Amino acid sequence: MTLTGRTALVAALGALVVGLLLPSWTGVMAVTVLIAVAVAVDLAFAGPVRPLSFARSGDTTVRLGEAASVTLTVHNPSGRRVTGMLRDAWPPSTGTAAQRHNLAVPPGEGRRVTTHMVPTRRGDRPAYRVTVRSLGPLGLAGRQGSHTVPWTVRVLPAFPSRRLLPSKLERLRELDGRSAVLTRGRGTEFDSLREYVPGDDVRSIDWRATARDQSVVVRTWRPERDRHILVVLDTARTSAGRIADAPRLDTSMDAALLLTAVAARAGDRVDFLAHDRRVRAEVRGASRTTVLPSFVQAMALLEPALVESDAPHLVAEVIRRAKRRSLVVLLTGLDAEAVREGLLPVLPQLTSRHEVVIAAVSDPALTAMAGERGTPEAVYAAAAAERELHERRTTSAELRRHGVTVVDAPPGDLASRLTDTYLALKLASRL
Repeated sequence: MTLTGRTALVAALGALVVGLLLPSWTGVMAVTVLIAVAVAVDLAFAGPVRPLSFARSGDTTVRLGEAASVTLTVHNPSGRRVTGMLRDAWPPSTGTAAQRHNLAVPPGEGRRVTTHMVPTRRGDRPAYRVTVRSLGPLGLAGRQGSHTVPWTVRVLPAFPSRRLLPSKLERLRELDGRSAVLTRGRGTEFDSLREYVPGDDVRSIDWRATARDQSVVVRTWRPERDRHILVVLDTARTSAGRIADAPRLDTSMDAALLLTAVAARAGDRVDFLAHDRRVRAEVRGASRTTVLPSFVQAMALLEPALVESDAPHLVAEVIRRAKRRSLVVLLTGLDAEAVREGLLPVLPQLTSRHEVVIAAVSDPALTAMAGERGTPEAVYAAAAAERELHERRTTSAELRRHGVTVVDAPPGDLASRLTDTYLALKLASRL
């Protein structure tokens, strides 16, 4: 049983009547009995909530920050009308605008209510429970019951850099059009034959074709397709930091997705590994048409782990998965101590076998802080920012001396610059 605010209002009016017109125990009992009878009548005529049946339909996946809707169908098999309120409970991170719905279901019929949501966090967001409050004709009291109606909405990474995908694919087509080279090297494959022009490398002359054609013919080469790229996402404690109101992990995911989309279109094979002290998620052997959806699904459930990254174990897992020379893209932080103590000692094991790119999210607030000089406090803050920036530059220089390509960019530029780095490596036949 449940009582409404109208019951409290009627009780207050009854107390006023007792105080002004019937100031006695008789008046108190009379008003109390009248209210109790009215509540009993409401309960008797309120529709039952236990027999109600429910079914859900609607969205099962949605990108972070986009809108989704889930429809709940309520069927009333009883012989009485159910009128009242329905509450469809979801976690707060789903951003549901209104979880309460007015409900009126005639006997033997059904009604639909829709819950709209704009999630604010990635991952699986399950429905909690459905609570129905059925009121009587007087609106004083009613019946209330809860039902479990399972449904889960998976919130996928936002992927804001997908707006850059058309321009990156256009650049890829331009590179394919002008990437033919005359000298074969690692990472190139035969493309075509053409007539020799002055200035061409004589080593590229195809003598057999020249003999058949009775003119000097040269071979051209292009960067190989079907190269292997392993995207490694560091989910250790540094990925939990927020930059520009977004976790480093989410920014790294966005960069990885843009790179994957372009690489798959370029004909390369892309695998994925998420790691901190153990493997958190992986995608291996996905086709070029399914690799991006597979990445998105694997990333949806990832959360930063507040532990230090185990670099030796990470390198061992990469070597185990990449048997032949590959492009290894490690999305991690550039914290000086973590890199020097964890990554640098084992980095030669990677660079000797693979082409390595390390991508990290920089904080534009540090650059802004370093330029402030207005007050003594700002000067001290600027000195701290300059020191941090200097350590970051030093760490990047150490990594480059080990043969690593470093991409250090703010959140808005990381995805674009990482993809540009991949295209430059591919054009230079370094994959």
